[in-house]
Amino acid sequence: MATPKPGEVYWVDLGFAGKVRPLVVLSREDPEASRALAVCVPLTTEIRGGNYEVPVPRVRWMPGAAEGVANVQGIQAIEHHRLKRAVGRFESPVLQSIKQAVAWMLELEDPARSPSA
Repeated sequence: MATPKPGEVYWVDLGFAGKVRPLVVLSREDPEASRALAVCVPLTTEIRGGNYEVPVPRVRWMPGAAEGVANVQGIQAIEHHRLKRAVGRFESPVLQSIKQAVAWMLELEDPARSPSA
């Protein structure tokens, strides 16, 4: 199986509570990683607002509303074998916005900067 690439989007069954939803891969492409895991965040059209949501462009693989967001609070590691087929890919500016929000959430950046700034 190929290593998932940053920005790729996959539909993944997250189990009973999570249902099937699109996830965007954030972690680097590393075929030599000791574990076959990709760090991902879920995409949703249920927008609640706030710094934990990053607006994403309207794309064909996200049904429903004209707008969607990456929910960085839903960050999780997904085994590569669960990422069966990429349905799309976000370009670097979108991916960087999501990564910036994750860094802010984990206090890996200057706390005075918010992802919406």
